[in-house]
Amino acid sequence: MTLQYVTGFVPTDGRGGGTLQYMSGFGNSFETEALPGALPIGRNSPQKCNYGLYAEQLSGSPFTAPQATNQRSWLYRIRPSVKHSGRYRKVDKGLMRTAPEARNESDLPINQLRWDPTPIPADPVTFVNGLWTVTTAGDSDTQVGMAAHVLVVTRSMANEYMFNADGEFLVVAQENRLRFCTEFGIIEIEPGEICIIPRGVVFKVELVDGPARAYVCENYGGAFTVPDRGPIGANCLANSRDFLTPVAAYEDREEPSTIYAKWGGELYAAPIDQSPLDVAAWHGNYYPYKYDLRHFSPVGPILFDHADPSIFTVMTAPSETPGTANVDFVIFPERWMVGENTFRPPWYHRNLMSEFMGLIYGVYDAKPEGFVPGGMSLHNCMLPHGPDMTAFEHASNAELKPTKLTGTMAFMFETRFPQRVTKWASELSTLQPNYTDCWKDLRKHFDPTRKEPK
Repeated sequence: MTLQYVTGFVPTDGRGGGTLQYMSGFGNSFETEALPGALPIGRNSPQKCNYGLYAEQLSGSPFTAPQATNQRSWLYRIRPSVKHSGRYRKVDKGLMRTAPEARNESDLPINQLRWDPTPIPADPVTFVNGLWTVTTAGDSDTQVGMAAHVLVVTRSMANEYMFNADGEFLVVAQENRLRFCTEFGIIEIEPGEICIIPRGVVFKVELVDGPARAYVCENYGGAFTVPDRGPIGANCLANSRDFLTPVAAYEDREEPSTIYAKWGGELYAAPIDQSPLDVAAWHGNYYPYKYDLRHFSPVGPILFDHADPSIFTVMTAPSETPGTANVDFVIFPERWMVGENTFRPPWYHRNLMSEFMGLIYGVYDAKPEGFVPGGMSLHNCMLPHGPDMTAFEHASNAELKPTKLTGTMAFMFETRFPQRVTKWASELSTLQPNYTDCWKDLRKHFDPTRKEPK
């Protein structure tokens, strides 16, 4: 791997990036080269590229998409991607599923569901066969909906590469670090960080400090972006300057390898004779990137009542209906709770949106028991949910002084579509059979003879 020359880079902050270098900003048009002069000046496709490179465009949107949503990058590579063509064959996709495939897989009733952490196996598992689908929603062929996966990795991909034509991956690291070697450069993430791999981008995943576990949202729809802040204005939430994009890095290696393609809900593999991560320079606005969730600047009510959880949206994949997301990625990070005469945990709720939730680390304030790091829950469309009995009683009687929630990071993949549980997830031994019992001890407090609360 070569990192000889880069432009416009910023060093990492030392919390998972090591000596890797990144460019700062969200939605920017970047340019970067691993060899001086590898980028053409003033044109995209010269008759002959420097260093004998090939010019190739990767488009993440239709050519005629509006300027604000038009996504494309020019890559200058040692070999064009067509070198990988013609030899794909369908292979076993393991526990990977794509909507609407899981619609009729499970016989589970529509109850609220919760799982303990998925064990990391002792067997060698890579990103390709360690992507285990929990739910699917919508229809990938029509580019709407999403899938929620658990990712377990016990072996680095060696001479193995992958791309996803069905959607983009948002990877939430939960246990140990992961390194994503991509056509555009190298990204490392640790628990508390996320990585987004856009549709079609080739990558491989390596371990950094031992077997790893993560959550993955596969977004079939329009690309993730930062949400409009509305009355919040220009600052807070996820600030653009905190998103990091890798500088150019390339592999010039000719040896037997395999490239996997997730396409149309199936998995295909092709033998190739070289590394496809051979891009020596690139420019454009379509690329993988990372974000540290600990840089999220939360806002909230500072006098009374409880704001909608939408104020914790890090990224959103919008739909054709304004204000209704194909997918929202929401977090519940460290924050101060200061509301006066206010029930501070999340309220009891029924929702059009379907919510897949995970806990990266710490304790989730609405479920202090039974929801542990690495676990997950599903509260589907219009199924009620809210604090368990312990959380309700504590919050109802606690002294309402300013309190800081510390050492916690939960998240939610929220979609407008019902999330269908896969057969694998419905049969997991980690599925908690009595999850809904967390609400059975909620007591009746109603007393028509007494107006004032006790």
